[in-house]
Amino acid sequence: MEFEERLAALATKVQNQRDAIQTEEATKNAFVMPFISTILGYDVFNPLEVVPEFTADVGVKRGEKIDYAIMRDGEVQILIECKSSTGQLKIEHASQLFRYFGVTNARIAVLTNGEVYNFYTDLDAPNRMDEKPFLVLDLADIDETLVSELKKLTKDAFDLDSIISGAEELKYVGALKREIAGQFRDPSDEWVKFFTSRVYDGAFTQRVREQFSTLVAKASKQFLTEQVNDRLKTALGATALPVSSGPAAAEAIQSQPVAENDLDRDTEIETTLEELEGYQIVKAIACAEVKPHRVVHRDAKSYFAILLDDNNRKPIARLHFNGKKQKYLGLFDAEKVETRHPINALDDIYEHAESIRDAVRTYA
Repeated sequence: MEFEERLAALATKVQNQRDAIQTEEATKNAFVMPFISTILGYDVFNPLEVVPEFTADVGVKRGEKIDYAIMRDGEVQILIECKSSTGQLKIEHASQLFRYFGVTNARIAVLTNGEVYNFYTDLDAPNRMDEKPFLVLDLADIDETLVSELKKLTKDAFDLDSIISGAEELKYVGALKREIAGQFRDPSDEWVKFFTSRVYDGAFTQRVREQFSTLVAKASKQFLTEQVNDRLKTALGATALPVSSGPAAAEAIQSQPVAENDLDRDTEIETTLEELEGYQIVKAIACAEVKPHRVVHRDAKSYFAILLDDNNRKPIARLHFNGKKQKYLGLFDAEKVETRHPINALDDIYEHAESIRDAVRTYA
């Protein structure tokens, strides 16, 4: 299994088991040890590679233990401190890492709750752990640009010099990306004022602040949507087509079980960009359970089908986008009976993510 596949598999495991993990010890056993083993490639049962409950006396602090120390050639290289997956990581949780970092040869320290991994080094002052991580790995939302950097920390490709040399750029680029993402989700007053001052000539009063807080958030979301659509158009070699909209129907509509021969192609079929965009969303959701290449689409006259393994006996969803007004997302139960759910926008598909994953799990 390739590195990216192992990482995706662990992310799925964390997602599926998160609610059942309630303690720090359970977090270590279920999530952190598999991370050290399957992702970083170290033998968690070999004390020459991984030392659990690592002890190093620190000044007046005697007998304190760090959860894991990863060894190379008899020297400590990476320190890992774990917290329960039920809580958010805070710098206050890293007090032991700060103390141990200065009295061992470790240049990398990790603070984790099993889902988020914060990697630290000593960019600001030698032998003193930085307060801000240079790399943040979130298994709930993996940043693909960080995968190559994570590989450098693995047993087979460990390259400390390369890690440290690139850590400063990673630290600030990552922090900037997280800050920008946060502003897109929930714009601060400074962010709102910054953009308002460039498009509005009047005084920045409380009324203007309230008005433009909504407008800036709306414009940000539309901008991101348009960027995604432009990428899809480029990838698909297609041109934009008008998107119709209409009021949502009051109730979902149930249809008959799937007919296994009703997906035959027809010369009058026209696949739209909107259908392909909807397919990409369903595929992204389904990939939490199966590899991407297994999720395929077939267009029919009256609907756009999304299937597992290109098998019409394994329907995942249907897109009913051919109507002039209302659009529907068709989902299937265990008996392959389809229920159509009204949607007003493609983003509404995400509201049915669990049903999509349930359909995939039924076949997989």
